[in-house]
Amino acid sequence: MTAPALVWFRDDLRISDHPALSSAAKSGRPVLAVYVLDEETERPLGGAARWWLAGSLESLAADLGSAGVPLVLRRGRADAAIAALVRESRAAAVHWNRRYRQAASKLDDALAAELRREGVAVETHEGDLLFEPAAIRSGSDKPYQMFTPFWRACIGASPPPRPMPPPAQVTAPAEIPASERLADWRLRPSAPDWAAGLRAACTPGERAARLRLQRFLERGLAEYPRDRDFPAKPATSGLSPHLRWGEISPREVWHAVEAAGGGAAFLRELGWREFAAHVLWREPDLATRPLRAEFACFPWRSDARSLKAWQRGRTGYPLVDAGMRELWTTGVMHNRVRMAAASFLVKHLLLPWQTGEAWFWDTLVDADPASNAMNWQWVGGCGIDAAPYFRIFNPVLQSRKFDPEGDYIRRWVPELATLSAREIHLPSAATAPAYPSPILEHRAARERALAALARTRR
Repeated sequence: MTAPALVWFRDDLRISDHPALSSAAKSGRPVLAVYVLDEETERPLGGAARWWLAGSLESLAADLGSAGVPLVLRRGRADAAIAALVRESRAAAVHWNRRYRQAASKLDDALAAELRREGVAVETHEGDLLFEPAAIRSGSDKPYQMFTPFWRACIGASPPPRPMPPPAQVTAPAEIPASERLADWRLRPSAPDWAAGLRAACTPGERAARLRLQRFLERGLAEYPRDRDFPAKPATSGLSPHLRWGEISPREVWHAVEAAGGGAAFLRELGWREFAAHVLWREPDLATRPLRAEFACFPWRSDARSLKAWQRGRTGYPLVDAGMRELWTTGVMHNRVRMAAASFLVKHLLLPWQTGEAWFWDTLVDADPASNAMNWQWVGGCGIDAAPYFRIFNPVLQSRKFDPEGDYIRRWVPELATLSAREIHLPSAATAPAYPSPILEHRAARERALAALARTRR
């Protein structure tokens, strides 16, 4: 009986352009496909992300199953679970795609050393980035601190490898270790079942990811630079959660957009995802520690009532509220609105950016360890290449500029649906009695934020 090659799936839940799976299949060994839910060494997932993961694993299991390979599920410390499965299956080799977070990478390295001591071959492969962090360095051989020169270096480097097709042939071992049942993990909510909006808005899985990419290239790529900031227009790709869970690789997206032509603006946004991952690689505390040291002393407030108003979309500022309600219902939020809503939390309410990062981690289906944390530091003015803290979004002006007719607001704040385009951006109690008045006035909030910044600098 030929000893199998174990393929450890992580945030790469697909069969196309999967270097570890392709390499294991080419070895001629039977393939043992494994996913481990590790909530001991990894940050526990938020509710929306757990929901997406359930669908993504179902999709991956179906795709592998059509090739005759079952997906084995285990739960616990990933290193212990993989080591146990290697012994149970008598695997001769283990393959995985690399992760670019320091703690995860150290765990992987220690596991690889342990397995090699036991005579098991370990092969690691390029992970889900366009470029590995060590490959993009400045002329002085240091990591980039600013996005623009970083991205210039990326597009000036050799293009990412072309995506690989699914393995032409893959076989399962004669004996399959016992697998846990996905339903027993209770990734989906049941009591209560609050995921109806997620089900209506999102379809996890590799096939859904590829279909989204195809539709975006056919209908949206040309209009993307012009319309991407307008939340009422279907101008964005919707690929973010698919990329976060590795249902499609950034290499496949890169080459598809390049082949379609005219996609420089969209590829730049893919570059921000890349930049965030490179920053997280060298800054493991990105979700908790401000990268600009002076912000460790920023006089943040504690205000549970204002925080709840923001979380529930009851601030009295329609664009912010529309975004927060969209997030709560669907697990997604338009990027322009994310910036306005995040700015409102950290600058109008003076609540810590870590509080916002944690809320988005729990409610976004695309909650990504790198992008979520770096973007909150960007808004808070305390990260690498961040927006200056004194740049404070006026939520009413943002609303008038990017949702001029109020169509996005009417969809998510239905109590304002009858208002005119002139009234809807700052309704009064007379025109919208069911809608709350602003919880604070913009000018006063701006002055308070600037005063807090001045105290920090002193």
